[in-house]
Amino acid sequence: MKTVGIVGVGLIGGSFGLALRKAGFTGDILGVSSERSIADATERGAVDRGATLEEAAGACDLLFLSQPIFGIIETLRKLDPMVRPDTLVTDAGSTKQAIVEEAARSLRRCTFLGGHPMAGKELRGVGAADADLFRGRPWVLTSDLDHPLRQWIAAFGAREIILDPARHDRLVAWSSHLPQLASSALAAVIHDHAPDAGTVAGPGLLDSTRLAMSSFDLWRDILETNQREVSAALDAYIARLQTLRQDFEGEFAKGREFSRSLRQPG
Repeated sequence: MKTVGIVGVGLIGGSFGLALRKAGFTGDILGVSSERSIADATERGAVDRGATLEEAAGACDLLFLSQPIFGIIETLRKLDPMVRPDTLVTDAGSTKQAIVEEAARSLRRCTFLGGHPMAGKELRGVGAADADLFRGRPWVLTSDLDHPLRQWIAAFGAREIILDPARHDRLVAWSSHLPQLASSALAAVIHDHAPDAGTVAGPGLLDSTRLAMSSFDLWRDILETNQREVSAALDAYIARLQTLRQDFEGEFAKGREFSRSLRQPG
């Protein structure tokens, strides 16, 4: 793998470039993004230079699509006439079924491997990129295709997980999308009913509303492309909230057990 193209050089794309460099990648890294993002990414060393999509598709051994989900889908629709047959196209989209289905429809001349690094921050843009963003985090792939990308993922310190797209989308509805919505709803209800509660807020409220700082712009595509699974998770959560007062002790016990399991090594 000698040349990598990053399409969408923001937090995830920029972190991918920085992680490649830190892990020892010595080839060229091209960035396809806005002029300002490319300038910032070049200054930080996340990419070597900017390129058009056509230039990157024709030059790169690996194309990493790290745009919002509908941006990834639109890029997939354009790529086939441009891309080299030996190029691997992968992505960082937070839902997988819609992206993998579009890749199957649109890409005929090269291979696609769906991916989702389970890492992020509330901050946006390449200025927040971090070479260690993926360390210790799951990196989902939609097949066990043999490709050097997997060795680089391991070199980043990420934990590879193979999941089919439907299972991925169901699991992240619970592990990622529901926590975001719960945090946003909690912050919104306090905003409306007890805005002065912040004067006596402790770390519990700060921790519980951290995700509420996320921008809806980042979540619009995720929620739209995973509506069925998100709705199922929300229905179950709302039902549990409605019955919570009937068994506080039991719910505390279940919650404590699961929370501890998340924090156990291995």
